[in-house]
Amino acid sequence: MSRAELPAIVGVNPETVNAFVLEQWPDRPTRSRCTEVSGRHALAVVDVHDIEIRPGGFISGPTQFAAADLALWYACFGAIGLEAMALTSELSIRFVRPATGRVLQARADLNSVGSRTIVGSVHIWTENPDRPTAIAQGTYVAPRS
Repeated sequence: MSRAELPAIVGVNPETVNAFVLEQWPDRPTRSRCTEVSGRHALAVVDVHDIEIRPGGFISGPTQFAAADLALWYACFGAIGLEAMALTSELSIRFVRPATGRVLQARADLNSVGSRTIVGSVHIWTENPDRPTAIAQGTYVAPRS
């Protein structure tokens, strides 16, 4: 069984992830959602608003950064369960080509899941996953049991 095929923690699926996020932050705009989650990956889809478009029609860097962070958070849920206090410890991003359009997709793949730290890589794209607009790497810290 490959890492991507590792099932998510029991009870974690896109519907429960989205409901959990809404429960934790009821005032948060619902412009993003989890569409896939396993024990080692997650896919976040983010609807881009006008305010996030830079001159020239490009999706802003902070919007792409937020999508990467969100995808990693969702992936953590698949690995450790629905835990609001899984926190970003470190996240870096490289922008590799301009992002245009109104929908961002961010796929996080977990490289390492330890007892306290979770490390992952994220590919972000708008139309074609083989042509990423940004690539991120980050670490999350899980709360003590």
